Amino acid sequence: MNKPISQDNKTLSIVVPIYNEAATIEEIVRRILASDIGPIKKEIILVDDGSTDGSQEIATQMAAQHSNITTVLHEKNLGKGAALQNGFNHCTGDWVIIQDADLEYDPSEYPTMLEPVLAGRADVVYGSRFVTNRPRRVVYYWHSLGNKILTTFSNICCDINLTDMETCYKLFSREILSGITLKEKRFGIEPELTAKIAKTKCRIYEVGISYYGRTYDEGKKIGWKDGVRAFYCIIKYNFFD
Repeated sequence: MNKPISQDNKTLSIVVPIYNEAATIEEIVRRILASDIGPIKKEIILVDDGSTDGSQEIATQMAAQHSNITTVLHEKNLGKGAALQNGFNHCTGDWVIIQDADLEYDPSEYPTMLEPVLAGRADVVYGSRFVTNRPRRVVYYWHSLGNKILTTFSNICCDINLTDMETCYKLFSREILSGITLKEKRFGIEPELTAKIAKTKCRIYEVGISYYGRTYDEGKKIGWKDGVRAFYCIIKYNFFD
């Protein structure tokens, strides 16, 4: 029988990779701070990945204003995977969640992400943009199709049944996350994480979340080359690593 986990003296580490997001950093931090996760404390790790638009200065200022915010600065752009790895290394919480800085994902849904964990059922939780009754902005068809193809291929190789492998919202127990070694420096970290988490045979759950996607004009960064790399990473980290 699953035993609920006490929330007292627990901490959620929120890792926020940033690259030229000066227009949204303050708002995403405000939303993170406002999210209601009861007695669970928040530890926010802002990882600026060599921004050139003033993002580093804004992140540093916010860290100076809030004792639970830590800023990690990269001198040059290394990629989202590198930013996440560095952020994970600074986490001290019981659980870790990834939060993009671009407002596509809503921190008010942290309770939804935490629910299976706090119920004692899950070690890892993915937030699905496709199995949900929450608001979801309609954007690029080919991105959606590419995501479904990558997710299906990942599922075949991992022998799991996720609906959204590429989602930003992934929540892990820090024990599980600390037990894997990550290598991918860019967006390939998504299939790498999934492959290595699946190999641990831990309890993976999926919950529906909202999604407020951006267009390329609004700052979206992922491209077709990242999709090609994702296929390579699925094969590499499931069978050769």
